[in-house]
Amino acid sequence: MELECYPMNARPCDLVPGRQSRNWMDAFASRHPYRCLPLTMANTTGWEILCPFGFTAEWNGGPSQHDIKITPDRHQPEMDHFVSSHFSRGVLTMHPQYLFRTPPGWGLIAQGSPNHVKDGIQPLSGLIETDWLPFPFTMNWIFTRPGRIKFEKGEPFCFILPVEHRKVEQFEPVIRSLESNPGMRDQFEAWNRSRTDFNTRLASGDPDAAKEAWQRFYFKGEVPEALGTAPATHANKRRLKNPRIG
Repeated sequence: MELECYPMNARPCDLVPGRQSRNWMDAFASRHPYRCLPLTMANTTGWEILCPFGFTAEWNGGPSQHDIKITPDRHQPEMDHFVSSHFSRGVLTMHPQYLFRTPPGWGLIAQGSPNHVKDGIQPLSGLIETDWLPFPFTMNWIFTRPGRIKFEKGEPFCFILPVEHRKVEQFEPVIRSLESNPGMRDQFEAWNRSRTDFNTRLASGDPDAAKEAWQRFYFKGEVPEALGTAPATHANKRRLKNPRIG
């Protein structure tokens, strides 16, 4: 399957597979958040589009387009082709600079890079029907309060994720009691016993628990007490492809 990426200018933004690292995750003792597989998998399930230059944006709280002031780190004669105040009311608009085309039935979710935290501004998410759309979309961020924010050169400002968007409509949420699924109930109870025992030993200073530091059932795709294993589709690392010239 191909995600076709058509540059809209001679020097488009860099497009790279989602990267695992986050500054706030690095700051934890022993980089503890990287042990959370759902976090790292989310970080790498999609492609990042990176800022071609650094800039600051300041919103004074007003409702007009002119109430956001954008200042590049260095002079950028074509700055407006990448970042501008277009929609007013504290919305900052950025241009991915690609026209994307997905296979029939597939679209792109455009959002902020997962778990990439920025104070004072929030990414807005959109689902785009890129299987037919003949023009590019914009990535928009909204200030959460008046103030100044900074985007660094090479910082992700947009994260794209293909989704077979019609199939999600086929799902029907069904609420059932855990007792109706004895196998799953037994697996949950085994995990709960193991988790409670581990946390109790860890809190009491048990050296074996401290050495173990964290339980790896989910990371390894295992269930306590040999009551089951994850399917072959279980993954603990995502390897997406870099763009190629086609």
